[in-house]
Amino acid sequence: MIFTLIRLELFKTYAKWRTYIGFITVGAVIPLIMWLMSYAGDNMMNAQTRSLQNDFFITGNLFNGWTISQFIMNSLWLHVPILISLVAGDQLSGEATAGTFRLVLIRPVSRLKFLNAKYLTTLLYTASLVICIAVLSIGFGLWLFGSGDLLSVESDGITILPEHVLWIRFLLAYTLAIWSMFVIASLSFFISSFVENAIGPIVITIVIIFISLIITNLPIDAVAAYKPYFFTTYFTVWKEAFNSTIDWSKIFYSCAMLGINNIFFYTATVIIFRRKDILS
Repeated sequence: MIFTLIRLELFKTYAKWRTYIGFITVGAVIPLIMWLMSYAGDNMMNAQTRSLQNDFFITGNLFNGWTISQFIMNSLWLHVPILISLVAGDQLSGEATAGTFRLVLIRPVSRLKFLNAKYLTTLLYTASLVICIAVLSIGFGLWLFGSGDLLSVESDGITILPEHVLWIRFLLAYTLAIWSMFVIASLSFFISSFVENAIGPIVITIVIIFISLIITNLPIDAVAAYKPYFFTTYFTVWKEAFNSTIDWSKIFYSCAMLGINNIFFYTATVIIFRRKDILS
């Protein structure tokens, strides 16, 4: 039964034009970034390695597809949540706006199963969007700029990751990115459970993200004690994949905290939806 519901929800989701806004956006932005980088990328790479060139003799192709792919990840991680909320925020509030809730729920399916199908569809869309970014950025990057070692800038210095480890590092990075984006999907899905307008969850999600980012990035001791309670503190866990030595304990802890946020948002959604008086 649940697989049939998921299949139906996937069909409904991908039949809406707004579902493809995210794919069209990344499909246009990523080639544009690569086109611009083909003109300015060498200057950027020279600026990053200028201090190293004074002491070391650097050979090889450091401005390559891997470098472009990491640059795209660093550039888009703040914008992808907006694209995710377009679909996640419409899952429940869209039914209310269209007035189809009562028609859908008269079927011999419990509210919980209906909600599970909606939520799993949201997560599948989120994963598919991040995978699309990975395929486009890595695929086009390696095709246009070739392969080579990756120059990774860390907080305490610069690391050059050898080419043979980059497939595993990027697989880890995008897996962690999907897990991070699941929190955004869960948050927007939660907001859509008590908002009747499909635009509301999108706006509220973006506002919450920006407020959380501002608080977690403030260099003030007064807010330091509260930072662990904001999901944006663990939002960029995928960057750990590009460190010289992977800190697995930090990755596991960040993933656990993100998972707790997922559980919290979905549990709250279940409670609200099961008690919700469906009038539309």
